[in-house]
Amino acid sequence: MPTAIIADDEDLQRSDLRRMLQIVWPELEIIADCEDGGDALDAIVKLQPDIAFLDIRMPELSGLDVARASDGQCRVVFTTAYDNHAIEAFKLGAIDYLLKPITEERLRHCISRIQQQSKTEAVPADLMQVMAALDQRLREPVASERIRWISASSGNTIKLFPIEEVLFFESDLRYTRVVSATDEGHIRTSIKELQKGLAPEQFWQIHRSIMVNPHAIARAP
Repeated sequence: MPTAIIADDEDLQRSDLRRMLQIVWPELEIIADCEDGGDALDAIVKLQPDIAFLDIRMPELSGLDVARASDGQCRVVFTTAYDNHAIEAFKLGAIDYLLKPITEERLRHCISRIQQQSKTEAVPADLMQVMAALDQRLREPVASERIRWISASSGNTIKLFPIEEVLFFESDLRYTRVVSATDEGHIRTSIKELQKGLAPEQFWQIHRSIMVNPHAIARAP
């Protein structure tokens, strides 16, 4: 029976991916859920999974750090909310990616590709080549990485917010509120980290813990 771990700092993102994997690949056993890169690397070393689903942006160690440190011990599938996040590097073929919000159709395609590859080799031979290309692209100017969607938790559900519909972000010590005209949710990403994926004209930081969409401003005192 094939085994896998899921690493994402958002609890509901992990549970949603687990749910979809049970549908599209019921034989796959999820042997660990990890909320940061350090836990993910420990799980890979100790549990030796066949596949690791790694969020690129995680506390402590990024998904890329984990993949490089694991040195080809398992297959890697990156998950990301950044639409230009090294996609050309992924297309080299050794590593797959899932763009958030993850759809069942895209997940099926990814799993089918993994199953086909597993018939020919244990781990892609050019993994380190792809890691090098991916690392280089992640170091390119932030302008190439733009968030299209925000996946935020609300109770026991995940809500998807197109970035242009977000009115403002407000952070406290643990979470950041994502507020639209009709809904809201919470993410664990800080204001500082969010800024890296947003164009300067998209949101204005009016306080160390608040960013607003200037198009949503009706008036100012």
